[in-house]
Amino acid sequence: MSVENITASMQNYLKVIWSLEEWSDTPITNSAIAEAAGVRLSTVSDALRKLADSGLIDHQRYGTVTLTPEGRELAVVMTRRHRLIETFLVRMLDYSWDEVHDEADRLEHAVSDELVNRIDRVLDYPKRDPHGDPIPSAEGLVHKPVARLLTEIEAPCRVRVERISDSDPEMLQYFASRGIIVDAELELLEGEPYSETTAVSVAGTGQPVLLGKAASDSVWAAQLG
Repeated sequence: MSVENITASMQNYLKVIWSLEEWSDTPITNSAIAEAAGVRLSTVSDALRKLADSGLIDHQRYGTVTLTPEGRELAVVMTRRHRLIETFLVRMLDYSWDEVHDEADRLEHAVSDELVNRIDRVLDYPKRDPHGDPIPSAEGLVHKPVARLLTEIEAPCRVRVERISDSDPEMLQYFASRGIIVDAELELLEGEPYSETTAVSVAGTGQPVLLGKAASDSVWAAQLG
């Protein structure tokens, strides 16, 4: 089956399910999909029923959702389209990283595999999108970096930012204003006890930045040294 043989809505749900399982081991539920997709729970239930009938997901009523091998293959195709378009918009059309998600959501349904492959070639086969998410290869291979949530890394230590969630454009603007971007090196500092904040300093600045839990839970990093 090709992604062209399923509706744009089905394409979106496959991509959402893939993204939910990509960076978390938490079982995927209807409510998690509804929150990620920004739709009502009843809407998700109808969509999942269609995906299950098409053999693209395994889903038990009130249970968790998993992609079938065919569903996973199509989800990877859509993820590749989305992330290559985001990268193209940033590198070639001067979009900022907080602007590209919604644009890519609109464009990914209209492009052909040939156009996507040409974008990949023009960009010299990038491995990551502007937010650090891995871009699947044309063969469907995905190289995921070894990284953990910033909140899971014990301070003090030095880390390199590997990935930042693009779910909140305003948060991306905040991170950029503080120099917290993909590949930035940070000093992870000991924060105040019981404050639920994470203190970091961007290498070379010496200026500490306090991140609340929502912000630190949006950053994946690899420990250095």
